[in-house]
Amino acid sequence: MELIRHVVVFDAADLHAESAFWAGMLGGHVFEDETFHSVIDAAGEWRMGVQLAPEHVPPDWPEGAPQQVHMDLHVEHPRQAHEQAMRLGARLLQAGDLGSDEGHQVYADPAGHPFCIGWGQPSREALATFVRERWG
Repeated sequence: MELIRHVVVFDAADLHAESAFWAGMLGGHVFEDETFHSVIDAAGEWRMGVQLAPEHVPPDWPEGAPQQVHMDLHVEHPRQAHEQAMRLGARLLQAGDLGSDEGHQVYADPAGHPFCIGWGQPSREALATFVRERWG
């Protein structure tokens, strides 16, 4: 199977709030449909979808309803990413040390889906080197 795209889709009772949040986080735009919104990132790639789920109940992190799936956003500037997430309507669930060389913080998006902002993990170059050395 050859994939042409990998898109994560979240359920939400409020399509507009959820898709606007993720478009803001990714620096992109939203293409709207009546029951589905496509989130396009700053590079013009379709990265996420939000589908209408009027009865959506957000998970209760870290306990309670199963988490199912969550996004990890890896950044170089965690303070800036934190401020952006909060400005767009995120809720901080678990704080990390933004001054540390490596770490993460856990947030909830407007529909209550948990996501992480992480920093200090391997750079693109380090990951590419690892993959090349490991699998050729």
